[in-house]
Amino acid sequence: MPAPQGRDTIAAIATAPGAGGVGIVRLSGPASRAIAEGICARRLLPRLAVHARFRDDDGHTLDDGIVLWFAAPASYTGEDVVELQAHGSPVVLAQLLQRCVRLGARPARPGEFTERAFLEGKLDLAQAEAVADLISAGSQAAARAARRSLDGEFSRRVDALVEQLTQLRMYVEAALDFPDEDIDFLAAPELGDRLRATRESLAVLVREAGRGKRLMDGLHVVIIGAPNVGKSSLLNALADEDRAIVSDIAGTTRDLLRETLDLEGVLLTLVDTAGLRDAPDSIEAEGIRRARAELQRADVVLAVLDDDDAKLPADLAGEIPEGARVLWLHNKADLRSHASGVVQIDHFSVSARTSLGLDKLRARLRELAGGEGGGSFSARARHLDALAQARICLDRASACLDANQAELAAEELRQAQLALGQITGVMDADTLLGRIFSGFCIGK
Repeated sequence: MPAPQGRDTIAAIATAPGAGGVGIVRLSGPASRAIAEGICARRLLPRLAVHARFRDDDGHTLDDGIVLWFAAPASYTGEDVVELQAHGSPVVLAQLLQRCVRLGARPARPGEFTERAFLEGKLDLAQAEAVADLISAGSQAAARAARRSLDGEFSRRVDALVEQLTQLRMYVEAALDFPDEDIDFLAAPELGDRLRATRESLAVLVREAGRGKRLMDGLHVVIIGAPNVGKSSLLNALADEDRAIVSDIAGTTRDLLRETLDLEGVLLTLVDTAGLRDAPDSIEAEGIRRARAELQRADVVLAVLDDDDAKLPADLAGEIPEGARVLWLHNKADLRSHASGVVQIDHFSVSARTSLGLDKLRARLRELAGGEGGGSFSARARHLDALAQARICLDRASACLDANQAELAAEELRQAQLALGQITGVMDADTLLGRIFSGFCIGK
């Protein structure tokens, strides 16, 4: 059965059988309905779920189940979409897929269903990526953030910023288009006010996007400290499980130990490291080298101090990478009555042995991971890169306006707008689209 003229029809096993034994073969494209009717030997009506027998080329029954036809444009992809819901095995689903292919479909590429939804205007690029983020979410908070991006929250924020930039460009372009007029557009107070407001809006969006990325990726937390201050005991206490070997012998931890925690719906990767010191043997030295490498990737550093210490030794403090958030943990607080008096910001009196103070530490980690407030949306590294580029362009535009260089300011504002357009897909970068959608699963 040849497909109608136009875009071809794709098919994929969208959902493999789960505990209930239900699997879905999905079709999208102009021949979807005809292919499904050929398999079911009955006429389909839009959005009407019907029970049908799924037949092979010879008319023999492969399986029976539910078939649904979503007529264009009221479908996920904006094209005709059909779902064949079977209760057979993966073998049956594979047979159904091959039957679709023989009737005129072709196997879908990874992410092609969502790519078509983007190309048909059903989703913008940030929303399309949120589909993959929702599928891969490792925590409740990440799933909620991805759902908000899929609903368009991130895109609306970006579009509002683009509108602010458009208003700015109107003022600056007016100065270029009417240079001989008495009105000095560049000196108008409203221009400065709009520029400041736009830069502030961008700064807020950068912070919230960074929070959204942490929600999706999880907070990467590295524990450091001198030997025998209780790093491994702290990991065990936070994980509520004996994952690390604890000993009074210095140098017991010789390799990295990772533990993934779900901290009240927020994902956190906790890494215990070897005590940083001049190692007496080559094995411990390798563990310390790995600890230092891991430290460079940390979002948060837990600097563990024996409560006898007033601060992290200078050589250890020098190991902390610039930009990393440091939480100072005064351990073994249960042994000293004065330990609970630590009141400095991001300093915590804790006891890995008795769990004293760990609730406050967990609350702070959850806050840093983006789990507080509930207003976040999901974001990716490329989104942060685009926002950073837009901020650089706005900074340059501000400097150009201060120097009365309207032409250069106009170009910087245009570049800022282009950078923001990369987030929602207002661009012509086909290679970027291919890279993004290739990371999806086949049936999405």
